[in-house]
Amino acid sequence: MFIYSIKASTLKFIGVIGAAIISLTAIILLIPEYTPKTTAAIAETVAEYKYDKIRNNDDRVEFLGQFGWEVDSEPTEEVTMKIPSEFDKVMNTYNELQKRGGLDLSKYRGREVTRYTYNVKNYPDYEGKVSANVIVYKNRVIGGDISSSDVSGFIGTFEYPSTGAETAE
Repeated sequence: MFIYSIKASTLKFIGVIGAAIISLTAIILLIPEYTPKTTAAIAETVAEYKYDKIRNNDDRVEFLGQFGWEVDSEPTEEVTMKIPSEFDKVMNTYNELQKRGGLDLSKYRGREVTRYTYNVKNYPDYEGKVSANVIVYKNRVIGGDISSSDVSGFIGTFEYPSTGAETAE
């Protein structure tokens, strides 16, 4: 014969676990399902924009303008750089951002590219300094971002945000 005793603290513990399971189940059932863009949807978005034949400054300013960005007429910086052959954690994270925008820097590993940085004049609901970085390889935009390096900064794709500042990790 076995004797098992249950203390009040054990009952409380079981009650808390049960309440947590019920709450978690309710949250899962009530929150709408998040559906990320499919590869086809991203490709369709990229197809509607011009990424090639970017030969000069006017082409780069026009490229940013097709997304709705107003930038200064001249870049604040022009840097020749090499896409790393091996991506570290930071580069992988940045490339994931590029993939969300329909681009992929992994195709250009080890290649020398040029990054042009422009001041953005019309970022919505944000008072800080915002930059547009455009990465070009052989007259084609292969990557870039819209970002702010302020304390409350952000980084996002070229897509114009529908509401407020778009943030990424």
